Amino acid sequence: MFESRATLPLLLSLNAGYVDTAGFLALQGLFTAHVTGNFVTLGASLALGTSGALAKLLALPVFCVVVIAVRVLNTVLTNRHWPALELLIALKVLLLITGAALAIQFGPFHDIDGWQAVLTGMVLVSAMAIQNAFHRVHLPSVPPSTIMTGTTTQVMIDLADRIHAPNGTEYQSVARRLVQMSRSMLCFAFGCGAAALLYNCVGIKCFVVPPIVGSLPLILRLIGRSQPSTQS
Repeated sequence: MFESRATLPLLLSLNAGYVDTAGFLALQGLFTAHVTGNFVTLGASLALGTSGALAKLLALPVFCVVVIAVRVLNTVLTNRHWPALELLIALKVLLLITGAALAIQFGPFHDIDGWQAVLTGMVLVSAMAIQNAFHRVHLPSVPPSTIMTGTTTQVMIDLADRIHAPNGTEYQSVARRLVQMSRSMLCFAFGCGAAALLYNCVGIKCFVVPPIVGSLPLILRLIGRSQPSTQS
């Protein structure tokens, strides 16, 4: 279980970077994971008169509604003693599969304000909203998997503290956090680079990857659940 719990955040960061970059490239500037970034691209679309304003305008409300729904669903599942985290991961994977199918069916998107592009974008935004929600609920002590600004800031602060060389327990805590957050950043960056590379090579078919990567945490969780009984 420990191994799956250590690997889970890294896979989430990897997939978030990939989905965000692939969505940005395929949907002309729509952030599907870092949804608040759409405020900037929405402003640019309105100022420059470019397309894509509708999806960027809808992204945050859709994100918020899905997060609220996930919180309620998580509470219901937990109260019924069902595996809430695993079911939410499975739901996210289902949406990633749907998003990939829509992208491949209707893409490449020449009319980014068309219903096909908007629907595809909102499905992907919903998938990432689920990830954001279950991350906050089930992995509260782990660095965010979709927003790297705060993580980067903390890494720089920890590097400064390492230079200052604090001693004892504080030093060990800083060192552990630095490693954890650096890994998250690297996985997110790798996901971004992989999405850009594959989009350049295979185009819209690059959306096949996120459901595969997204299913790995679920597999690890299921394996982790079966381990305690075999080790005791």
